[in-house]
Amino acid sequence: MNSRFKKYIIFWLSQSVSQLGSAMTGFALILWAYTKSNSALTVSLMSFCSYVPYIIVSLFAGSFVDSHSKKKIMLTADSAAAVCTVGVFLLYLGDGLQIWHIYLVNSIIGFMNAFQSPASAVAIGRIVPKEKLANVSGMNSFSGNLISVLTPVLAAFLFALKGLRLILMIDLCSFVLAFLVLLLVISVPETENETTKRKSVFAGCRDGFSFLLQNRGIFVVILTMALINFFSRLTYENILSPMILSRSDGDSAVLGIVNAVMGLGGIVGGIIVSAGKLSKDNVKMIYISAALSFLLGDLLMGIGQSPFMWAVAGLAASLPIPFINAGQNVILYKKVPDEMQGRVFAVRNAIQYSTIPVGILLGGFLADYVFEPYMMTDSPVASFLHMLVGEGAGSGMAVMFLCTGICGSLFSYLSYRRKEIQDLR
Repeated sequence: MNSRFKKYIIFWLSQSVSQLGSAMTGFALILWAYTKSNSALTVSLMSFCSYVPYIIVSLFAGSFVDSHSKKKIMLTADSAAAVCTVGVFLLYLGDGLQIWHIYLVNSIIGFMNAFQSPASAVAIGRIVPKEKLANVSGMNSFSGNLISVLTPVLAAFLFALKGLRLILMIDLCSFVLAFLVLLLVISVPETENETTKRKSVFAGCRDGFSFLLQNRGIFVVILTMALINFFSRLTYENILSPMILSRSDGDSAVLGIVNAVMGLGGIVGGIIVSAGKLSKDNVKMIYISAALSFLLGDLLMGIGQSPFMWAVAGLAASLPIPFINAGQNVILYKKVPDEMQGRVFAVRNAIQYSTIPVGILLGGFLADYVFEPYMMTDSPVASFLHMLVGEGAGSGMAVMFLCTGICGSLFSYLSYRRKEIQDLR
């Protein structure tokens, strides 16, 4: 095995442990905030506060990433997150922790992630041999989904056992491990141009957009992925939990099973991507996988009226996602020059993830004020939809899954047929 790839595996393992620690802290803070406020909006704003600075700053972070050491950026970003965790830990010990502190911490972490994410993406492209990039994407999907499965179980158990303090201590220990591996084991090649040439943040943003406008195929991929993110966040990210709880008489065990199966689907997909021989057609891997995820996952989730059907739908929705990520990553690493990757990836992040907070807020609004009330009426359309999704609380949210299933799959297929995207094959 290539020595650089061996070092990457060590880096990946240490980062996965650190991400698990951070995820447990995030979950525990949600539990703590909800017990204090008993408000779902409070919890939603925690995610909103991390997304918004991330998206805004990503527009201008690219030139900084391209002209500075990727390793130093990652070390600095990780250190800032650790300082935030220490701050929360000290406030909690002093019984002074308040919800607005968490909003502030999440905003700072979102700000730093705008630099850390493109720096990490560029670093991976330089550490890992080109022929292993798809495998690495699968490994990241595997670890990400495994963390999604383990986080609620471990965090809920530790929170009940020792409260927030123990989880924060575990998070800090995991940070130390990842920090030392990055500092002592990993070296990221830098070019002389990058470490000597400096550009303003606005020039870097302009460069990133200019590259995308000149490479229309890549730009269209990013725009279509932004809309795919919007459709997915409209339902799965936002209303899956309230829909299942509404349709299962508040059975949290059913919700836990469905979430676990979704995580398992991502794990299986990640293993296949990282270990299997993938199609050379990365365009097909992105858009056909996305279409299948919407068509099978969302439609089954809307029509299903039992825990078994919801679990099958969750598996069908999550298993193709690692293939989508792998296809996109391989295209970007192959098409974007090394010296431009920081600027392009930063602008990509800003565009591609800008639809997520919009989807989260709009999904909740549509569920509470449009679809759920409408499905309680006696209109002919509502009566027809009842034959598909059933009646009662949660039926309006089920109809939303039907809408995203149809719109998402159709949009994914039409995107695949676009000439600009076909030219990337």
